[in-house]
Amino acid sequence: MMPRMAPHAHDLLVLGGGMAGLSAAAWAVRHGGSAVLVEKGELGGSAARAGFVWTAPTYEALREAIPDGDPALARELVDGFGPAVDWIRSLGIEVQPAVTVLRFGRGHQISMPNYLHTCEVMIRDDSDSELLLGADTERLIVEDGAVRGAIVRLASGEVRELRAHSTLLATGGFGGDPELRAELIHPQARDLPLRSNAYSRGDGLRLAREAGAAFGPENAGFYGHLMATGVQLRDQDDYPALSLFQSEHAVLFNLNAQRFVDETVGDHLTTLALLEQPEARGLLISDQRAHDLLSKPYVEGVLPTDFFDNVYRRGARAAVAQEIDELAYLPEEWGYDGAAIKQAVLDFNRASSEGTVDPPRRYDPAPVDQPPFYVVEAVPAITFTFGGVLIDTASRALGEDGEPIPGLLAAGADAGGGYVRAYAGGLAWALVFGLRAAQTALARREVAA
Repeated sequence: MMPRMAPHAHDLLVLGGGMAGLSAAAWAVRHGGSAVLVEKGELGGSAARAGFVWTAPTYEALREAIPDGDPALARELVDGFGPAVDWIRSLGIEVQPAVTVLRFGRGHQISMPNYLHTCEVMIRDDSDSELLLGADTERLIVEDGAVRGAIVRLASGEVRELRAHSTLLATGGFGGDPELRAELIHPQARDLPLRSNAYSRGDGLRLAREAGAAFGPENAGFYGHLMATGVQLRDQDDYPALSLFQSEHAVLFNLNAQRFVDETVGDHLTTLALLEQPEARGLLISDQRAHDLLSKPYVEGVLPTDFFDNVYRRGARAAVAQEIDELAYLPEEWGYDGAAIKQAVLDFNRASSEGTVDPPRRYDPAPVDQPPFYVVEAVPAITFTFGGVLIDTASRALGEDGEPIPGLLAAGADAGGGYVRAYAGGLAWALVFGLRAAQTALARREVAA
């Protein structure tokens, strides 16, 4: 089937309708440009489940948290965050006062559904722009070394040629593709639970590679949280309520009854460490003190939740021990040596009292010794990937030679380089570089004119 030709070239073609894509298209429309947005699944993507836009408050804080990230992208993220939040306010979306996130970050709670819907309406209402849902991108149009649009198959089966001065890849990364996870993250990442929408399957990366774009950084990892074994996530679930944030006050043992990470730095980092352990699973043990600590909000302004009770009710591999001695009687089918786990907890508590815990615990060195004890088997769950199309500070996709590929942009989880083995806000990364991509696209249009 021959594709139907586009009547003219849009200023910006956006592939993907999540935080980065909707923000970019709406910004372009708001500033006098034309945009066509293509989304194969549901508008909003994983952003529709989130509500905090945050990042590090300073360049120095961001570099300390993510020393292996691209310093130029770090500077752009921090400098662009304030204007990006102002953009949200300019649309009439309420932005709550700043709060601390993950000890080092600062950010704002916003009504994400309102923001995403407002962006959608702006695109729909613009007579020069289009919103194409249920559409798959088959390939990019590459002519004379430049990307000039894409061939898209609509939900009806019709094939269209969409031409644009700039094309933005914003499909959400490759977290939904087990084979790409195994190839680009870790062999054991193939079977990770997905803690996000299922449509982010590496479409942007595939298209970018075909156009000669570079992927990186190597071994960048992913952002996710610990989840409980046996809990099958459903589309309507509240993912944060089923995440094991209490791991920051618990101890985590692998199948060999060994600790292997500082649990207190945050379970989004513990998740990366657990992926590399035997069978990528471990036993998380907390006590009543930790349970009581979580009666306070995990993030200011968010109601607290009983994480253990939430997963226990959903059929997790979980149990309550009234005394430490009961840890020796773990169910055999779990695959752990109960006596070894009991001894490991006793050894940890002794080392804690002596100040000799290894690995050390930076933020919560207290022993786990106040009964009852809450036991949950934890596995890593992925929200979005860090590795992606390498970009510069203008969101331009870079080729293998390190030079920008004319007409090709990337943002959100499709873009790599900023986050390596740690992160500082997924929505901020998508928002700042999505807006930056739109700015680059309109500037390129003016040059072409």
